[in-house]
Amino acid sequence: MIITYLKRIEWFVALALLQVLVLNNMHIAGYATPFLYIYLIIKMSSGVSRNELMLWGFSLGLTVDIFSNTPGMNAAAATFVAFLRPSVLRLFSPRDSSDEIVPAIKTLGVSSFIKYVVTCVLFHHTALLLIESFSFLDINTLLIEIGLSTLLTVLCIMAIEGFKK
Repeated sequence: MIITYLKRIEWFVALALLQVLVLNNMHIAGYATPFLYIYLIIKMSSGVSRNELMLWGFSLGLTVDIFSNTPGMNAAAATFVAFLRPSVLRLFSPRDSSDEIVPAIKTLGVSSFIKYVVTCVLFHHTALLLIESFSFLDINTLLIEIGLSTLLTVLCIMAIEGFKK
């Protein structure tokens, strides 16, 4: 149990530092920015309670907010994804499995895992970029930013999954 928390804290620190120091400064074509810190929320096991998941999500988002000078935007989006994640995971996990699973290509299968990741990332990016823009005046630009950032983040997550194998 303690080892699990230590691993989560390691991932927490590594992803927060990576997001703040590197990824927040990447704006590909002026539209796409990867938000890789939500990988921690996506990869938590199915046995984690919704409250604990939301606490981790809020803490991670708030940490990124503090160092990125964004007043609560990442905390709100990460908490939103942490709230929805158990339902999304249930949607894509195998029906016959009642055991605690860690979402991965090996446990969910390639297709289900990609759908799960895309859904979670899309929810996060939609919430985050809607909060950031706080307007529907330039809806085309907003949709392009959401789509390209989602694609870039999903590619980064799949790259991490490939390296972890």
